Amino acid sequence: MIEESGRRRIVRRASAIALSLLLGAGPAPAGDPSPKRLGKAIDAIVSSPELTAASWGIEVRSLLTGRTLYALNRERAFRPASNMKLVTTAAALDILGTDARIRTTVETAGRLDGLGRILGDVYLVGRGDPSLSARFPPGRPTAAFEEMADAMVSAGVRRVEGRVLGHEGAFTGERRGSDWTWEDLAWGYGTEVSALSFADNEVEATLRPGERAGDPAVLDVSPDTGCVAVRSSVTTVEAVAPPAPPAGGDEEVSLEREPGSNEARLTGRLPLGGHWDGRLAVADPARCAAAAFRAVLEAKGVRVMGGIATARDPLPGGARVLAARESPTMAEMVRVVNKESQNLHAEMLLRLVGLKAGGEGSAAKGRDAVADFSKRLGVSDQGWALTDGSGLAGSDLLTPRGLVDLLVAMDRHRAAAAFRDSLPVAGVDGTLEKRMKGTPAEGRVAAKTGTTGLARALAGYVKTERGERLAFAVVVNNHAGKGREAVGAIDAIAAALASAR
Repeated sequence: MIEESGRRRIVRRASAIALSLLLGAGPAPAGDPSPKRLGKAIDAIVSSPELTAASWGIEVRSLLTGRTLYALNRERAFRPASNMKLVTTAAALDILGTDARIRTTVETAGRLDGLGRILGDVYLVGRGDPSLSARFPPGRPTAAFEEMADAMVSAGVRRVEGRVLGHEGAFTGERRGSDWTWEDLAWGYGTEVSALSFADNEVEATLRPGERAGDPAVLDVSPDTGCVAVRSSVTTVEAVAPPAPPAGGDEEVSLEREPGSNEARLTGRLPLGGHWDGRLAVADPARCAAAAFRAVLEAKGVRVMGGIATARDPLPGGARVLAARESPTMAEMVRVVNKESQNLHAEMLLRLVGLKAGGEGSAAKGRDAVADFSKRLGVSDQGWALTDGSGLAGSDLLTPRGLVDLLVAMDRHRAAAAFRDSLPVAGVDGTLEKRMKGTPAEGRVAAKTGTTGLARALAGYVKTERGERLAFAVVVNNHAGKGREAVGAIDAIAAALASAR
């Protein structure tokens, strides 16, 4: 985890150097910021001793004139981390449209008799809506299911003689990314992708210490749907006085979980005054959604006599809609993807793009659609390798030039406002809420972050203090030092751009 104080020191030091270089030559003439002055400032940051072994890719371009103001290895391919979401969300806004909504339905081919019984199975049909969660108003993960259950009750349904089936046939292919690690798949950021996804296909496990040393830690799981069975043998230990615990640490919690299993065990120890939380991935998410919907129906007084199951095959002939729920707009959903860097939602958008453009809700068709979209917008994709939609895959590759091409094209796209509004703002919100505060970049930089393994990235837009608008991409790969050093240098570059004259 990045230490905020250490990162801020790096940003302040690098920003001070860059600012002195930017201001030292006096006022710049009207037009673009001075490329020479800007180049000196950025060069001073990337050449710092702790970053000399890292690989840098940078491009800065004026949105007014189209002139490149700075470039370093802009044609070289880099692992983009979550900057891949810029490509996915731009394609989604273009292909699906900003106002597009996704419909989830409850359907049956069974007859509703005069006693309020459905004589057959009920299908909860997912079509790729990522919003069936607490992220959207009214803030309850089961709110969408409650809405549909209420509609069924209003229609006179009192009992389901068959099963509740979670239908996920809108998406095809493997639920997991082809280049994701087993470790990724255990946690919420690498959860399985399904056309019927509920509560981000994850549960949050939280541990708090017991009353005194030796007591078991207190475990909470939310949402407590039973989708993941979490067990804990974590014990409470005495807190260790600063500055550091002894070798081995006194705050240590480990996750034990077999791949593809919905059983997880937490082991270790937690000091008094400590806290641990982790988001655990749900295996077979459509089944989890079906179970949650069945529980909601039961709570509303609708008895379900059968069990739960999942289905991918086409719905039975004569199936009719009992209840339906529409998602928020695509613009609203894209905001979640980029502001919060939500991997599952990005992967679902990739498959929705494939379904709309290629007739198949698969990652492969989604990649094809994204590639066609990039070419249509004139984006240079030489050297690109698209494996997934989120950037979690280690084999994803983008170039700084291609990223800036995309940003420039989207700035004049019909969905420009929705795209720009989806980006985190430095020092204000999203994944940039705590970054660049108190620097010239605060409130002036709107950009997508990227963090995974040995990759750090930031790409988006900046409005300089003089009012010029720039598009930029900064990517760092293969920095083996502390992550805060690379992030601090990136933030310093963003501050230098905001200060450009």
